[in-house]
Amino acid sequence: MKTIRKIIIAVLAFLLISVGASSIVVTKENEYSLIRQFGKIDHIVSDAGVSFRIPFIQTVDKLPKQILLYDLSPSDVITSDKKTMICDSYILWHITNPHKFAQTLNGSITNAEARLNTIVYNSTKNVISSTTQNDVISGRNGALSASIVSNIGNTLDQYGIELLAFETKQLDLPSDNKDAVYERMISERDNIAATYTAEGNSEAQIIRNKTDKEVAVLLSEANKDAEILVAEGEAEYMRILSDAYNDESKQDFYSFVRSLDALKISMNGQNKTIILSPDSPIAQIFYGK
Repeated sequence: MKTIRKIIIAVLAFLLISVGASSIVVTKENEYSLIRQFGKIDHIVSDAGVSFRIPFIQTVDKLPKQILLYDLSPSDVITSDKKTMICDSYILWHITNPHKFAQTLNGSITNAEARLNTIVYNSTKNVISSTTQNDVISGRNGALSASIVSNIGNTLDQYGIELLAFETKQLDLPSDNKDAVYERMISERDNIAATYTAEGNSEAQIIRNKTDKEVAVLLSEANKDAEILVAEGEAEYMRILSDAYNDESKQDFYSFVRSLDALKISMNGQNKTIILSPDSPIAQIFYGK
């Protein structure tokens, strides 16, 4: 009897421990715990820690709480000027309302990714379809991603999820016409650069012509002023000489000085010999006549 009693006690203890252990719910930092009762959500544990459920009546489902990455399949998109491009992208998303997520998507990450794939692709197609190919190629930056996220708006709120970011790994031309499009874009930009260069050269020539004209006017006025000053100086020089030699006593000296100047001018080259006739005006000066 004692042996049977011990066995019964051991079985009961084991059952109690098993039931107690199964009633414990451990929620990690990066997850939600959905407590279901007869298949319906009874409550959700969002905070990390230990909680309890009713064994055999309540079950536990886990949903990720961290940010998730989904890599979309490369797809064709058409720009506003009817050019085809290849878009290869990925998104970052997370569950904001686990209750909605469980109700609308059956708590399935696979279902959520399928719905995200459709919504994000449609948004990408709508945004790029309103943008020219040149603008898409030259503006592959955060503006495109922001436009796509904004275009989606609150569409995902009904599923209890939020799109955090959209990033393109590749947004390029199909390989069969990539070279032709790039060459056309280079040609267009070369034409734009040539236009800017021509306009700049034209403006520079206008400025040079205006500056040259202003310099010519200034030089002309300066030469005019210089000639006036020279003429005034020579007139003043002649007046001074006239006043200095107006006296008869100084006229002989003036004549003598002028004769010497004339003689000096005539003595050029290596030959310094001058032959004067006795009756020449210069010889008469040396004779004291």
